[in-house]
Amino acid sequence: MLTDNLARVTPALVGRCTSDMIDKEGHTFEMKRLALPLLLLAGTGLAAPTVLFAQAMPTNLLPEPQERNDDADDAVTSSGGEVEMASAPVVQQIDPTVQQWTVAQAESLAGVIENIGAHGLIPADYDLAGLRAQIAAGPSATLDAEASRRFVWLVEDMRDGRTPMDGRKQWFVMDPDADRYRSGAVLKQALSTGDIMGALESVAPLHPDYEALKTELAKAKPGTKRHKLVQANMDRWRWLPRDLGHQYLITNVPEYQLRLTVNDKIMRTYRTIVGKPGRTATPQLAESVEGVILNPTWTVPQSIVKGEGLGARVLGNPAWARSKGYTATRGANGYVSVVQGPGDGNALGRMKLDMPNRHAIFFHDTPSRNLFSQSSRALSHGCVRTERATELALTLAILQAGLTADEGVEILASGEYTRVAFTKKMPAYITYFTMATNIDGEMSTFSDIYSRDDAVLAAFQAPRKANRSRVTDEEIIEIVDDPRDIA
Repeated sequence: MLTDNLARVTPALVGRCTSDMIDKEGHTFEMKRLALPLLLLAGTGLAAPTVLFAQAMPTNLLPEPQERNDDADDAVTSSGGEVEMASAPVVQQIDPTVQQWTVAQAESLAGVIENIGAHGLIPADYDLAGLRAQIAAGPSATLDAEASRRFVWLVEDMRDGRTPMDGRKQWFVMDPDADRYRSGAVLKQALSTGDIMGALESVAPLHPDYEALKTELAKAKPGTKRHKLVQANMDRWRWLPRDLGHQYLITNVPEYQLRLTVNDKIMRTYRTIVGKPGRTATPQLAESVEGVILNPTWTVPQSIVKGEGLGARVLGNPAWARSKGYTATRGANGYVSVVQGPGDGNALGRMKLDMPNRHAIFFHDTPSRNLFSQSSRALSHGCVRTERATELALTLAILQAGLTADEGVEILASGEYTRVAFTKKMPAYITYFTMATNIDGEMSTFSDIYSRDDAVLAAFQAPRKANRSRVTDEEIIEIVDDPRDIA
């Protein structure tokens, strides 16, 4: 049981709340705050420890499982040891995107289009006049085609977002909803139940912020700057998976905050430092955290080793190198590599989250913790520096990897590089909202630090684009992060 698990973990941490932990070199680790998130997590009412962090990704983000064909032969093994199918593979049935409509159902669709502005979409996109002309002509194959086409447009915009990929600057999230909630299946649901709007809303984002923005939209005067900003940020929620999962990390870059979230409720928040505007701006990602690294090392990029002459300096001044924790290795071909060992002066601080991705973006600690007190914190080369990083790391290691409090404290105090692997991957979302509820639950606007609003707003002023790509063709910028840039 989760409560039993936390009952085992929390007292060990609470018992340390009266004093700080001191490592073997005399460095201080503040443990007083670590007990609180565990106590909060204990109050979630989840039934088992595996529920809390074991379900890394929601199951409904995957395509529907294929039904088994009972007439198909079992798989057989070839002489090479590979599995072959003795008959043709089962093909999943996909509902057609043109289906039969009654006049009454088409009238209901027309009403939905008239009122779709409540979701921040634009009624004019769906040619209401053309639909009404077909309705007036009565039931026909043409009415079936025209009503189905407009409904599919609505599904695409509600499920995937109206903004085309060229309006989503540095947005690299692969949204699986088009596979999970296929347009034909949603159409079939709408026509079988008669609830056209209900079927559409079944693919709308589930996160509470979407509904909060919808409420805000109703209060804003159409055409105003605020109304347009709400529209844009509602659409950003549609770019993400409909269901973010039971537990995840999510950071809103312009807010400079990271949230540890369970069942869409904030359990703990951490201030962040994000990328500077320009080429090293933090991109928007949906990735998986596979573990935490305590007492990390930093392998210095060659742009610094060679480009800035750090390699030569480390080799030529051993005393200075030792004081900074650097070691250098020169290969037979003259190639010099430099690694900074674990310690308080390490550029990555005391922890980093192991989050492999093509952009080389991850969450980590920083020795320059004084910078978290600044209001504007777009200061890094792209990675996300995290306040109270060791608290976050130990909380996740305890709950997601089964580490005990004593083990976590001992590893940190040892000063030795240690990777703690999670039993299940945990989703982490790096998002960009310029209007959202803040960490106190209040609707707020945030500075558009990377000037990403204009492209979204322009897309809403332009005609709806059909046959939109699901994959961006924007350049992937691999961050060559220099954690020293804010030290």
